[in-house]
Amino acid sequence: MDPLSDVLSLLKVRSCISGGFDVGGDWSVEFGPHDGIKLHAVVAGECWLSVDGVPDPVHVTAGDCFLLPRGRQVRMASNLSLPPVDGSTLVPAAPDGRIVTYNGGGDFFSLGGYFVVTGDYAEFLLGLLPPIVHISDEAGKSELRWCLNRMRRELREPQPGAGVVMQQLASIVLVQVLRLHLAEGLKGGVGWLFALADKQMSAAITAMHADPARRWTLQAMADCAGMSRTTFTLRFKAAVGASPMGYLTRWRMFLAGDRLANTGDSISNIGLSLGYESESAFSTAFKRVMGCAPRQYARSRAAAHEPTVAVAGGVPLKSLAA
Repeated sequence: MDPLSDVLSLLKVRSCISGGFDVGGDWSVEFGPHDGIKLHAVVAGECWLSVDGVPDPVHVTAGDCFLLPRGRQVRMASNLSLPPVDGSTLVPAAPDGRIVTYNGGGDFFSLGGYFVVTGDYAEFLLGLLPPIVHISDEAGKSELRWCLNRMRRELREPQPGAGVVMQQLASIVLVQVLRLHLAEGLKGGVGWLFALADKQMSAAITAMHADPARRWTLQAMADCAGMSRTTFTLRFKAAVGASPMGYLTRWRMFLAGDRLANTGDSISNIGLSLGYESESAFSTAFKRVMGCAPRQYARSRAAAHEPTVAVAGGVPLKSLAA
């Protein structure tokens, strides 16, 4: 897999709810904090978007998509001066594929998905994203149009299996929005996600992900990027926010943490599979990155029964950009 697929797989991102929001007249709806990732695609109409902690509201129009990856309270409104209605009172407990109608509908329609993150590594991805990821350029809209039209049809003309189709389409839109956003990283974003937009940095990161157990050297990494070792080291640190070896170590430990939490593999076997010649060397590296020893981490995950569904919490982690 490629690095973005690797990370989404490690995060165990899954679509929990997908459906439509149909609003009419003047309106203002406020949604409380959330643990996962919210996705909205505006099919018709326009509205203002105000996210807690973000000073300026964002105007979204038909064809725009936006992600809300930080779990903050958000208000959507035709007029932000109107007192908001609590969004939780509008969204009943219903199966996937439900259209929620407010004020009679007809003026604003959006498609949405809610993605639950069931890994301990949410900050690995979400910590690099702004509170709002807004896709509004025409090129980006055109790439998303087919999926959005198909989602709308599934809602309007439900057929057997519509819930599964909606979830898969929402997942495709999520990945495409992330692709479009990381392409904007060429404008100056820092982090592994934005570094993927740089062909040379992406080549090195992809090679590390493909073979994390390899006895990597700076020269070998630089060769993958087609650069001298010195230039590569400086460029990588500037783009990713971490040294090449630091990035590799953290990625190895995130893989190890996933296996400790979800398999019965021994600590020594996990260490060997990630390029460590002894359990002691692996345990030292794991504790430095993850904040606790492998056995302690495995016990804490077993006690929890399942990975924490949260952006924060659990065993303290350091991001790859640390």
